[in-house]
Amino acid sequence: MNEDREIKTISSVTVYENKWMRVREDKIERQDGSRGIYGYVEKKDFVIIVPIFEDRMILVEQYRYPVGGRHWEFPQGSWEDRPINTDDMARAELEEETGYLARDLQKIGHLFLAYGLTDQGYHIYVARNLSPTQKQLDPEEVGLISKTFDVNEVEEMILSGKIKDATTVAVFGLLRLKHLI
Repeated sequence: MNEDREIKTISSVTVYENKWMRVREDKIERQDGSRGIYGYVEKKDFVIIVPIFEDRMILVEQYRYPVGGRHWEFPQGSWEDRPINTDDMARAELEEETGYLARDLQKIGHLFLAYGLTDQGYHIYVARNLSPTQKQLDPEEVGLISKTFDVNEVEEMILSGKIKDATTVAVFGLLRLKHLI
């Protein structure tokens, strides 16, 4: 139990676990002494990569089972089976999903995915000076396609609701605010 936190953990139990995530339910005590429970998902951080060719970006489209549809997004992924070096992971995910290698990879920052639900965050990278190689899709990525789009076209896809991935939308906005696109 960490005494300097606003909410103290009284006890914790894992209610579900697989190689990708753990669902916890914690009994908690708030500063006013009231008690309750808090359930959340523990999940390793992932990387999201924005591959850029001049004024064009590479997006990937894949089927997302939880929402039952195919959607465009920036390449992203995680490693469940090994320690995470985010620079290495970003390079590997870029090659795996797009078939490109980056000579220049710049880490832009870190955001949390949905911190009311999960402790998972994501590391944001911009990849430039790209050279083609072979895609190496994981079995979970069967059917994934990649395509280049003009930066303004990506913005229009976000505005029209064609891009629904909140991580992609947040990263695009962050890159605009930092004047990187």
